[in-house]
Amino acid sequence: MKKTKPRKITVRAVSVTGPVHLIRGQSCQDYCRYSTRGKNFVAVVSDGAGSAKYGRIGARIVCDTLIDLLVDAPFKNIREAVVHAIEVARGKLLFHRYNSAANKKGIMAFAATVVGVVCHRGEGVFFHIGDGAALAFVAEDFSQYVASRPENGVFACETYFYTMDDWQETLRFTPFRQAHTLMLMSDGLTNFSFTPDFSRIEPNFLRPIDDFLNKEKQRTRAVRALANTFNTVRAKKLNPDDKTFLWVRL
Repeated sequence: MKKTKPRKITVRAVSVTGPVHLIRGQSCQDYCRYSTRGKNFVAVVSDGAGSAKYGRIGARIVCDTLIDLLVDAPFKNIREAVVHAIEVARGKLLFHRYNSAANKKGIMAFAATVVGVVCHRGEGVFFHIGDGAALAFVAEDFSQYVASRPENGVFACETYFYTMDDWQETLRFTPFRQAHTLMLMSDGLTNFSFTPDFSRIEPNFLRPIDDFLNKEKQRTRAVRALANTFNTVRAKKLNPDDKTFLWVRL
């Protein structure tokens, strides 16, 4: 029996620094990473809290740790693997040289959100702490999709971070099957991608991006065009925060 070749996974990702951080002389606090080399496809986007001194470091550490520990994790136990990986990331922060307090309270200086996905043979699951969002499209016309939406605290400007003591209570899992396209994004793009109450997506924003990325085969051109789109004067006015967008064609 002839073996069928696995489908090639195409990924395009970009992060742009928002004007709110440029004014402060800060670099982009978002971070993202993905891997197509293990048993699972894994991608993670993290938004370092603007109020946290080392938010970008916290974002990088959680992304790197999740990728390293999930690429070959058994998919049937993937939720437990995600929890373990986040615990490992928190442990790294506990002993980080910038954690002057050298305790759990000190890791809040690295506060960051988490939006990630693991896919394996037609199945997938989003894992999510805080704001940002993820979408899995199961119909080519975008009429059917699974969404992992932002989650805020009591106040609209509050959200949740993996550095909080009660982080496991805010960790959400959203499964999906047979998706053809994934989109992960930080909070800087959620108001472009969803209606104000997050009940529906904004296809007039997402469809043109998807159409372009499907047609543009050169990664450099695709990433440059995305960055230019998110760096327009209008985009900066609509949301002055950092913007990270990760697109996957499965």
